[in-house]
Amino acid sequence: MPDTSSTTYARVGAVLHGIGMISEERMRGVLEEAAPYAHEELDHYEAACALEEFGVAVSVHADDIDSVHHDYASLLDDALRVAGNKVAVTDVRLVEGEGPLESGRFDTLEFRRNGRLVSVPAEHFADDYYDQGAACDAIAETAADDDPRAWHWVEFEHRPHAGYDSIMVLATQEQLKALHEHLGFTFPDSDGWQAPADPPAVRRAWGDVQRNAPGAPGPR
Repeated sequence: MPDTSSTTYARVGAVLHGIGMISEERMRGVLEEAAPYAHEELDHYEAACALEEFGVAVSVHADDIDSVHHDYASLLDDALRVAGNKVAVTDVRLVEGEGPLESGRFDTLEFRRNGRLVSVPAEHFADDYYDQGAACDAIAETAADDDPRAWHWVEFEHRPHAGYDSIMVLATQEQLKALHEHLGFTFPDSDGWQAPADPPAVRRAWGDVQRNAPGAPGPR
């Protein structure tokens, strides 16, 4: 049974440090900045957002952004920093599909990962809102192939009809188990974890992502 009692910034930091996800220096630095509220109790979503503050996660904003033509690139930059910039992601662009946005336009998010073209299907209903599933799929490509960690979508407690950012955390399987045990998070996309009965609709099978040969046509 996971122990989620009295979850605070201080506790989140201590858990992350204890399981080797952050250094003591990083933990202390974040907690110093959060000193006025470091010991205030967090709800489950706030605890998930705290993972980003400690530098082990990235959030995909559910609210409006500047433009889907530009913001995916900055989102991938954020993910690359968390992952240690061990992968080269270049030539990020959105290829628009046909039809009006109001009906859901089927676009393609493209970029090169270490020179190889990656194509991620994305459905957009407006120019200033991410396709949450496509954004998470793209973030997953920023972890190095030899990194024991991988990106995982964080499931937290949801209130009915409330809007939430998607939170992606970079962790090993053992770290995921510890995050579940100490902070109550689950990870529907991870081996050995049971998906919630009614998961948010943002998730999609990562098998839709296509990696093509380095010389294949793509972003120029």
